[in-house]
Amino acid sequence: MASLLTRELATLGLSPAELRLLIRQGDCRISTTSGLANGFQQCNVIILPSDLANDFEAFCHSNPASLPLLYRSQSGESSCPPLVKHADIRTDIPQYCVYEDGRLVKTVSSLQSYSRKTSMMSEHPNPLSDMVSFYIGCSFGFEGKLRKAGVPVRNVEQGKNVSMYRTSVLCVTAGVFSCPLVVTMRPIPANMLDAAVEVTYLTPLAHGAPVHIGDAALLGIQDLSKPNYGEVVELQHGDVPVFWACGVTAIEAVVCSKPSLAFCHSPGSMFMTDVPDSDSINPSHPKVKPELTPLCFQISHDPLLYSLASRAAVDRIRQLETVIGEDPGQRGIQTLFVQDELLHSCLALSHASSVVITTGFPTHYMHNPPEETDGPPGAFAMATMLLALGKQVTMLTDRRALDMNRAIMDEAVRTGILKAAIPLVTYEDTGPHSALHFLCHHGDPTKPRYDHLVAIERSGRAMDGNYYNMRGINIKHLLDPIDDLFIAANDIPGITTTGIGDGGNELGMGKLKERVISLMPKGSLIACDVPADCAITAGVSNWGGYAVACGLYLLHTCPSHQRYLKRGLGPEQDKPPEQLQDWTANLPSVSKEECFLSTLVRFGIRSGKTANLAMEVDGLTFHPTHSDIISRLLRVTFGSTTQSP
Repeated sequence: MASLLTRELATLGLSPAELRLLIRQGDCRISTTSGLANGFQQCNVIILPSDLANDFEAFCHSNPASLPLLYRSQSGESSCPPLVKHADIRTDIPQYCVYEDGRLVKTVSSLQSYSRKTSMMSEHPNPLSDMVSFYIGCSFGFEGKLRKAGVPVRNVEQGKNVSMYRTSVLCVTAGVFSCPLVVTMRPIPANMLDAAVEVTYLTPLAHGAPVHIGDAALLGIQDLSKPNYGEVVELQHGDVPVFWACGVTAIEAVVCSKPSLAFCHSPGSMFMTDVPDSDSINPSHPKVKPELTPLCFQISHDPLLYSLASRAAVDRIRQLETVIGEDPGQRGIQTLFVQDELLHSCLALSHASSVVITTGFPTHYMHNPPEETDGPPGAFAMATMLLALGKQVTMLTDRRALDMNRAIMDEAVRTGILKAAIPLVTYEDTGPHSALHFLCHHGDPTKPRYDHLVAIERSGRAMDGNYYNMRGINIKHLLDPIDDLFIAANDIPGITTTGIGDGGNELGMGKLKERVISLMPKGSLIACDVPADCAITAGVSNWGGYAVACGLYLLHTCPSHQRYLKRGLGPEQDKPPEQLQDWTANLPSVSKEECFLSTLVRFGIRSGKTANLAMEVDGLTFHPTHSDIISRLLRVTFGSTTQSP
């Protein structure tokens, strides 16, 4: 009933000052402040002993999305001049929580009794005289902007306090303060996610853009119907759960650090300021940059997961996709192009922790070895960048080619292409559950070993169960059934797949099967029948691997994407120079790729189209064709302000 009265009160359009006056007077219509004081910032408030103030301020700066600090008071100060002209923090919040030794002992409508001397306290100053108040931005401050943009705010529509959840994600520790991240959840229609993300990105002092979009279990939240704070807000048909960092994280910090006495707002009962929500930037906060406005992309259906990346990063990855889509070999690959497959793959790989990469197209069945020079360079380029980004990488090959690939890897280490050897494994079909046991610990689909499978220029199974090169020759006898892993992964939550190809007969290109059948030579025979979640087409498959490496670099140097990956935790600062140097050094380069191609040639691996044992891939010589593509990809990656490696 109280929240419904608050909803009715919101229709009166009262100013923050008028609302604070009603709160001081004990107006029962104000319980939650969601939907009130539209157009103005609201605040979480934490009041702590002075000796903890510096630690808590450091905690705020270490977790800026959760705790955007608007003002730190002087010890004993009850007003907050930068935020409100006339206010008293002891009376101007609808409900306060009182914590002793980290335990909630009661809720009160005023803190005035804690600023008076009593007979029991006659020898000591009042508690509030030696306490510091922290005013922290609140997501209620962007709800008005969401509605103005046409985005429904379900908690306001339903007359409820917003849902708040304790997550399994740990904040960055500072001093005595450490705790789990707390998030708010607002259901947003799927077709309005970009609008919601952009609106909230523009309000960094009200927590900014979301820190997670999709399945709550990925945050350790098991049941949306059981919020830790606030009320249950129902999703409507077509809604997606969207999570923002929440200032109630500060309450969790109080619970975990156990100060002898602390006060805070009751969750959802905020302090309303006189500061317009348009004043979202202060001198201590990084300025909002239009080119860093995040865009939203779905990268997984099961579990449901969206990712964010800035307009600038997305634009460059699309430029990479254009470069690799060129077709100097005149193979007709441009007819298979689907925009943003590269982007979706890079985003999914950025979220991954353990990646399997497989390659191998034994098109030259009359030679020994039968492999071609397209595939391994792109595979190693991706692996190198993934390793530099801290991912686990496993290379998967045919049993027939295991010794050769191990020797190639050792040579790559010796020549500096790789820092260290990558685990190299094979797959054998020994029964109906072989794929499940390879992909998951103990064959348990809830415990996958890997979260992304990548196939690059890997021969793919056709509709008749055979494997064909572009000439229509069946080469099944030279291949292990690695396709089974991609088929099995389709039914295992948490595993995403990528296929990279240049003809339509490669593993993963089953996603484009109908196009291959109708548009590619011998398409009805050679078309791969096994799809991947992302199907990247390129003029030469190696180029797709190079572009993935460059795309990953762009995402990991994109502040908007990195903030999302880190859930808004950690101080907002540039990457350390040594880290950037390492990532740059692990990008593909003309010199490294030329060196690696020469290694393949020494091992007797031939050009795919011509079978020449020469410095060429798919009949195109390394200089000038491949070297030019690599240089152009690097120019896109670095733009005009940074030197390429």
